[in-house]
Amino acid sequence: MSAHEAITKHVTAQHRHLVRFMELDELREQAIERALARCAAGEPFGVDEINAATAAINEHAKQGISPTRVFVTEDMVREYAVKQQRRP
Repeated sequence: MSAHEAITKHVTAQHRHLVRFMELDELREQAIERALARCAAGEPFGVDEINAATAAINEHAKQGISPTRVFVTEDMVREYAVKQQRRP
């Protein structure tokens, strides 16, 4: 394999890795938004879906160059929902 082919293969793999990270991160963000909306509406909510996506992101990060994410607690969602409600 030529150097050019090796570099192309490496860059392609990194790109694929980052695309998958962005997909997982978007799933996590959507789960966060749903939890926030339910919390703000005074409805019951959970963080299992958020943390499942977080676990997948963190596991994926072990395979390449993407960042990790922090696991979320219900208190974190409540605190953020209160902050959002205070914003003009």
